[in-house]
Amino acid sequence: MIKVAKSYPPDVEALHEITLTINKGEMVFLTGRSGAGKTTLLRLLCRIERPDRGLVEIDGTSLDALPPAQLQLLRRRIGIAYQDFKLLTDSSVADNIALPMQVLCRQKSFIRRRTRELLESLGLAHKYRAKTGDLSRGEQQRVSIARAVANNPDLILADEPTGNLDVESTARVMNLFYKHSKRGAAILIATHDPKIYAGGRFRVLHLAKGVVVEQFNPARITKEVKPA
Repeated sequence: MIKVAKSYPPDVEALHEITLTINKGEMVFLTGRSGAGKTTLLRLLCRIERPDRGLVEIDGTSLDALPPAQLQLLRRRIGIAYQDFKLLTDSSVADNIALPMQVLCRQKSFIRRRTRELLESLGLAHKYRAKTGDLSRGEQQRVSIARAVANNPDLILADEPTGNLDVESTARVMNLFYKHSKRGAAILIATHDPKIYAGGRFRVLHLAKGVVVEQFNPARITKEVKPA
């Protein structure tokens, strides 16, 4: 749950009293023009940013109430696919995806199996040993998504996760998100691409100037609109 306001100096109000609850197994989409507050909302949910006012809770626990050590433990349950990827470009694809699993001290055999499974699902099996810096933008984006979901996190935050992808790669990424949603993960996706939620059974929140100005379900709209 999030109920917050956030501003940046000198007088930019990024979010104005936003209230949002995401349930386990639910996928929610954030839409709106650049500067509407989508990325800020994601950054508040993983505590990269702090709200000026309000509360951010995960499973009933306020992030502000957590000491640093417990906050780090909580962050291990959150997977983040950044818009700028934040990959280690001098390391291999496999090493980048392995990082969050190594933090949890997963067995090497599990890490190899999980990494290959994710790369296969995203059409990148042949890039296992490739240097991440040698990949295309679209390939790097898929690696960042694989890393974000590697530990089967309870909360997945994705900022424009299909922005550099073709139709086939977009479908692969969305299928991966659907799979984790069915497993019980709460997923929040900021996007400019209406095709990835059109006709789906998802909540879509449209932000403008830091405020939710519209909330709708495209599946319901599609069902209600009849051809002339």
